[in-house]
Amino acid sequence: MSGSPPDARGPRDAPGPSGPPTRILFVCLGNICRSPTAEGVMRSLVEEQGLDGAIELDSAGTGGWHVGSPPDARATAAAAARGIALSGAARQVSGEDFERFDLILAMDRANERSLLRLAPDENARAKVGLLRRHDPAAGPASDPASDPAPGEDLDVPDPYYGGPHGFEHVLDLIGAACAGLLAEVRRRSSL
Repeated sequence: MSGSPPDARGPRDAPGPSGPPTRILFVCLGNICRSPTAEGVMRSLVEEQGLDGAIELDSAGTGGWHVGSPPDARATAAAAARGIALSGAARQVSGEDFERFDLILAMDRANERSLLRLAPDENARAKVGLLRRHDPAAGPASDPASDPAPGEDLDVPDPYYGGPHGFEHVLDLIGAACAGLLAEVRRRSSL
């Protein structure tokens, strides 16, 4: 959702503390609630740890209903109350995203399935996963390499049609998952 253009040097050539940056795309349905929240939470964690040049973030939606819209005002208010800024304009996932990003993390299984259908090849499909698999408290199936157990709930619920509590709950789930994700990226990238 940040809307920043790709680095003119190409997706894998931008400098980072230990080489090219890790690029992460967060995806929900409309790119106005959950995925911009995940982008904002992760950006806050990355900045806190001084890793701005090492990790690049964006968000998108599988649907195009809200393209060009800012993040939902309720999501923005809930995040702001925790000192997290949400910004940018909604956009829809494109084929280029599968080339540009190292990780493409869906907020729920429905969006994960949509991304897997959109992925042009097996390498692109290997980049797709669920954000909450990176939450250490989500249980043994939080291992990104494992298949979820039947009935296991690793979805970040869509708060769009609910009240303020839903946005708070989403922030809690996303915060835990992003902390786990950042720890994992740091281990893998020696950051």
